[in-house]
Amino acid sequence: MNMQFNGKLPIPKEIKEQYPVSEECMEIKARRDQELADILTGKSDRLLLVIGPCSADNEEAVLEYISRLARVYEQVQDKIMIVPRIYTNKPRTTGAGYKGMLHQPDPTEKPNLIKGVIAIRKMHMKALSEYGMSSADEMLYPENHRYLSDLLSYVAVGARSVEDQQHRLTASGLKIPVGMKNPTSGDLSVMMNAINAAQNSHMFVYRGWEVKSMGNPLAHAVLRGYVDNKGVSAPNYHYEDLVHLNEMYVKSGLANPGVVVDTNHSNSGKQYLEQIRICKEVLHSTRHNADIKKLVKGFMIESYIEDGCQKVGETVFGKSITDPCLGWEKTERLIYDIAELL
Repeated sequence: MNMQFNGKLPIPKEIKEQYPVSEECMEIKARRDQELADILTGKSDRLLLVIGPCSADNEEAVLEYISRLARVYEQVQDKIMIVPRIYTNKPRTTGAGYKGMLHQPDPTEKPNLIKGVIAIRKMHMKALSEYGMSSADEMLYPENHRYLSDLLSYVAVGARSVEDQQHRLTASGLKIPVGMKNPTSGDLSVMMNAINAAQNSHMFVYRGWEVKSMGNPLAHAVLRGYVDNKGVSAPNYHYEDLVHLNEMYVKSGLANPGVVVDTNHSNSGKQYLEQIRICKEVLHSTRHNADIKKLVKGFMIESYIEDGCQKVGETVFGKSITDPCLGWEKTERLIYDIAELL
């Protein structure tokens, strides 16, 4: 094979034994998992916010951000369920660039995946133990999910992964909500097929084992916009888009119809300030159509401490080194505004 084997990673069981989750944290996560399940199944009318940095690049800054989220959450939790976005893997269109904390615990240093596995587990653990916030992460590598499986309350399958068989089948074996994004092409049938696959049972190979998944009824849609055949970003969060998605759900017969609207990426054309307007437009749509109100379960929002983004190696604390994000002041105002509109 044309590759160099640098070192064998510890298996998830070994990492979990080395960095165990306390019983108190397990109880907090179980409670939050149930609250999320109630939102996705329609038992609760609270709105889900999966919110946080584009990529979790710095533990100190991420935890400072989550401490602020936790304080706001105390004021809005009767209407909103907040799940901090701690994305430790960063998909790269060409393979080049910063790939997330799993690869580089320090973005300015060379990749070190063994240190990365430990770093991402410790960061997710601290969010739970210090702030009572079980978190969300992207399942970029399905075989790595078990390193964090006792800490996560939400998993996203990205636009470039949603058509992949291993992602779909692994999602079918999870007990927590899995958001399936529409592909970058915008073809919603791909996303719906992924949800269908995730909601059903399968036999497949996982981490060298023959396994049988039980099916995940909490798998749902995530609309993130798309790129047309001329390479131009186009949104899919408008009223007509939501009506169309609802019709697709009705025809599909899938369990627990639901969508989380990703307010950045192609929906905003990566114009991060547009996220504020997009949230309010979608909420406006829910007030004019009972089916849309039932369908929309929440938002994904990219935000951090400082507005915008910076290059790797620059040193502004709490500023994204990947896609630009809403700063804290705007984020806090947006969360309160959303609560008032519900």
